[in-house]
Amino acid sequence: MTPAAGAHHPPPTASIGPARTPGAPRLGRAALAVLVLLTGLTMLISYANKTRCVGPEFDAVGRSAPDYEDRHYRDLCYTDIQHLWVGRDLDQHTFPYLHGGITEDGTLTGGTVEYPVLTGLVMWAGAYLAHTDGEFLRDSALLLAPFGLLVGWLLGRLSRWRALLWAIGTPLLLYAFHNWDLPAVACSVAAVAVLHGRSAPRDRAEFVRRASWAGVLLGLGFAVKLYPGAFVLPLALYVLTRGELGRRDRTLDWTGALRVVAASAATVIALNLPFALLGYQGWRASFTFQELRKVDSTTNSLWYWGFRPYSEPDNRVFQAMVDWLSPTLVLLSFAVAVGLGWRRCRRTGTYPWVAVSAAMLAGFLLLHKVHSPQYALWLVPFFVLLRIRWGWIVGYFAADLAIGLGIFRWFYAVRAGVGYDVFSGLSAQAVMIGVWGRAALLVALFGVFLNAEATFPGSGRSSRSPGAANPGSSNDGSAPGEDRLLEVSHPGNPAP
Repeated sequence: MTPAAGAHHPPPTASIGPARTPGAPRLGRAALAVLVLLTGLTMLISYANKTRCVGPEFDAVGRSAPDYEDRHYRDLCYTDIQHLWVGRDLDQHTFPYLHGGITEDGTLTGGTVEYPVLTGLVMWAGAYLAHTDGEFLRDSALLLAPFGLLVGWLLGRLSRWRALLWAIGTPLLLYAFHNWDLPAVACSVAAVAVLHGRSAPRDRAEFVRRASWAGVLLGLGFAVKLYPGAFVLPLALYVLTRGELGRRDRTLDWTGALRVVAASAATVIALNLPFALLGYQGWRASFTFQELRKVDSTTNSLWYWGFRPYSEPDNRVFQAMVDWLSPTLVLLSFAVAVGLGWRRCRRTGTYPWVAVSAAMLAGFLLLHKVHSPQYALWLVPFFVLLRIRWGWIVGYFAADLAIGLGIFRWFYAVRAGVGYDVFSGLSAQAVMIGVWGRAALLVALFGVFLNAEATFPGSGRSSRSPGAANPGSSNDGSAPGEDRLLEVSHPGNPAP
């Protein structure tokens, strides 16, 4: 009830409430259990498909036989997990990085793998008890599956039934066990969940503390697959502008923002420093491998397909150009996304850190010299967390499905001595549809993400943003005021 004019106001307090964010009801335990179950079933089907490449015989090093090199492309059951059983000393159970290195031609030696340290540890753990590539795939799947289930559960808590895009989407079906990406995806989603969970922070101290934990999770994600580390910048800007409270109090919280960056940086350093000290050559080789990787038909990027025939691996001039041009353009796309996010913040009062993170990821996927099929897993959570038209999602899934299936059939055709003409055959056409379809959609999604509203409460939706609902209504059926993350306990009393 609004107090009468001249009424005595109680002394202002420093607390910020309420403890919970009002709004549309969350999914109950039974509904969340259904989401997790569907996620598990999708991953089980994905694993069953990959096992078609296992056995039935094994050679002296535990490689599946016969005809493994043909079968894993022809039968559409290829997985990096099984393939890297040989060539990274995983079959020798060598602890990663400590005794490794890289040759001048880019070949890794001594147990070094081409991924950050936490992925290397997961790979080593999955191989520790294995004696064949099939056992390595099985044990790795057992290690990775909980992360996929966790993502389904967290997305269900945050965005309700939109999480079905993850649970039964084609990317999870195709790539759940294609590589070691699920832990990185889990870190990214968990960072959002820590900050935008059901209960709202009571005060600035709790808000910054939770944001710092989100920074730690993004640091962990960096140590898995690098890309989550890019999201630390928009997260820090969200804290700098004081989150939801920034709509009322435009002062900048430099201390809070620096705490987030420091928490993330400390996590990355703590995880990498032991390897850098104990086996610098092997640790450094994992980064050098990516730097030396050439643009070729296996990278699936526009750099290869868009610059034919100049993009042959032996064209040193072109390869050298891409080595600096690709990261430069990626960083430029990051700067554009961050800048446009800041402009939106000036209009709405809240920095859209999740939307900016999604746009940064779209820029990376478009412009990086490598665009592996399983990177689609990185993008799917943003389809859940941000409200965008279904047509964009269906279109991206269709393009991804085209390249996810077409690229391996095309590899088989080339290996079998047919289909060398990239413009002939269904598989080659599917690759073209996938490459250029994804590229066009990523260009569009860069802008779509930056203007998208979040699907979870306390996320900075504003009636002043383009396409948002009127102040008294919500565009997703939520009750008025659902997104008021922080409420000042007394009008006119700015929170600390």
